[in-house]
Amino acid sequence: MQKQHKGTFSRALMAASLAATTLFTALPARTVADETCQSPYMAKIVGQEDFVYVWTLGVDGLGDGQDKLVTVDVNPKSMNYGKVINSLSVGGRNEAHHSGFTDDRRYLWAGGLDTNKLFIFDVHTDPAKPQLHKVVTDFVAKSGGVVGPHTTYALPGRMMITGLSNNQDHGGRTALVEYTNEGEYVATHWIPTDENLQGAKKGGNFADGYGYDIRALPRRNVMVTSSFTGWSNYMMDFGKMLQDKEAMKRFGNTVVVWDLHTRKPKKVLDVPGAPLEVRCAWKSENNWCLTTTALTSKIWMIYEDESGEWQAKEIADVGDPSKVPLPVDISLLADDSGLWVNTFMDGTSRFFDLSDPHNPKQTYEKKIAAQVNMVSESWDGKRAYYTSSLLANWDKKGQDNEQYFKAYHWDGKQLTEQFSIDFVKEKLGRAHQMRFGAYSLYANNRSTEKGQSAVAAK
Repeated sequence: MQKQHKGTFSRALMAASLAATTLFTALPARTVADETCQSPYMAKIVGQEDFVYVWTLGVDGLGDGQDKLVTVDVNPKSMNYGKVINSLSVGGRNEAHHSGFTDDRRYLWAGGLDTNKLFIFDVHTDPAKPQLHKVVTDFVAKSGGVVGPHTTYALPGRMMITGLSNNQDHGGRTALVEYTNEGEYVATHWIPTDENLQGAKKGGNFADGYGYDIRALPRRNVMVTSSFTGWSNYMMDFGKMLQDKEAMKRFGNTVVVWDLHTRKPKKVLDVPGAPLEVRCAWKSENNWCLTTTALTSKIWMIYEDESGEWQAKEIADVGDPSKVPLPVDISLLADDSGLWVNTFMDGTSRFFDLSDPHNPKQTYEKKIAAQVNMVSESWDGKRAYYTSSLLANWDKKGQDNEQYFKAYHWDGKQLTEQFSIDFVKEKLGRAHQMRFGAYSLYANNRSTEKGQSAVAAK
């Protein structure tokens, strides 16, 4: 199932890596933040974002019941500030989850963990009103059996998609699936297992083949992937799963370090407890990435040691691990000086000072709601946005099942709420992942000139 990459593409990738490294090392500290640490290959918003796109799970009996891309106006200078200005339904419920832009930021890819569909939205023609450009329906067949498209991550001219499962046993063994920006299948890269390490070295006891998130560290020619669980678990009722001893054994315990250019796995590291989101350092002197473990409530560092070997170590607790607060989304500042960590069970967002990245210290926390999942911070570091939903069958029930989009101001010391949108009251569904949009990204694109003029004239 592997396809050979042409030399011209490898050379282009290496050139883009150098350009990305130069761009980010030239940025002054605290001028930008991470937008949940998007790909370093992406076009950037370097000021006030105009929109937040929220990939939203449909709820039976609520509105049209469909998954949808919801556009929120977040520019304080806009007459529509704090309001939903567009909602684009995609038909049915697909377990909407994660999304990501292409490197040129013209298209937003969003996946469905249950139906395995990929929805590609045009966000450049009219950033205020995205259009559904294409739906990929043969992800499982083309990939050779990968199920659960999760992270959609931009590489030069490519989208790398992590899978969560497979169509043989619906367990956690899975692969990375590579597409062109146009939505054409390129290759499948299976995650190494004990039975087939594919040339990778084991750094510990596990090589479970599980997948979840992916990030690139171009200056070190590295990709890092984490691990979670398969379809049979993430589509199960949360309470039922917690009582199922066999199900609780089916969680990933590894992080894999890959060669970015060849797409070959280099080393499998033990990170027990379901490591979820991965965030890699921006500064050229910091050769590390961070992740948190959902089941053990720890922050882990994946780092290159003095001999050039990649290692993993536990560096901090998140809350009280004995209470299993369930760390979910994390957000790393652009100067690597701090990390936001959200915990789903207690609805709290915590800020960790990374002055010494090997020894993080929590300096702030705020309860966002009964439950919280995603966090995205603005490029200038002054605004933080939060959403609520984890998975349709894992969200809390009753009054604690709050579904929202919330905007906060961050002054470096505390969060101050600016506005909140109740997604249940608005009949939109379960708010999950956020991505930012701005007219400034497409200022030289003639196709958006009319749209921008119309907005300015209002």
